[in-house]
Amino acid sequence: MERELLMTGIGGQGVQLATQVLARALTLEGRYVMSLGTYAGSMRGANTDTSLVYADAPISTPPIVARAWSAVAMHHRFWGDMKSKLAEGGLLLANAPVVERDGDVDRFDYVEIPAVAIATGLGAALGAAMVMIGAYARMTSAVSIDSLRQAMAQSLPPYRQKHVASNIAMLEAGYAHVAQPLHSAWEAAR
Repeated sequence: MERELLMTGIGGQGVQLATQVLARALTLEGRYVMSLGTYAGSMRGANTDTSLVYADAPISTPPIVARAWSAVAMHHRFWGDMKSKLAEGGLLLANAPVVERDGDVDRFDYVEIPAVAIATGLGAALGAAMVMIGAYARMTSAVSIDSLRQAMAQSLPPYRQKHVASNIAMLEAGYAHVAQPLHSAWEAAR
């Protein structure tokens, strides 16, 4: 089974790192992964996008996808293009209230996650992308929280290791925010 995740936001929100953490967690659980990150020339405020293809067998789809099974929208400014690539009935996690619901999302399983509020409550508003990835992992049963924790520790370079604990807290908070999986990655296509 092969799944696709598109994630979009603005530079500085942690989209690239959050996708890397999820990709590592998937590989820790024996899944196959291909990922591609793109971003504009400025470091903060410009668009940043990732596409991640993950599977339980060797991957046949490159990480540049025309249709995706799931998406995470971190910021309203650049999510229109991503939304057009999300398959009918696909899962769309929206960073609420930063990304507001519009009438065009009724064709998706649309779930609002107050990621900035959760991250701010934990003392680091910039951790919202980790909250979203934690919620995504729980919502889809893609990976366990233990694998996310381990992947986070492996993803930060030595000079940023002091941020591992706070990022793990963000992942855990996002994971705990979702009561039960609603869009399982490993069940047969609906």
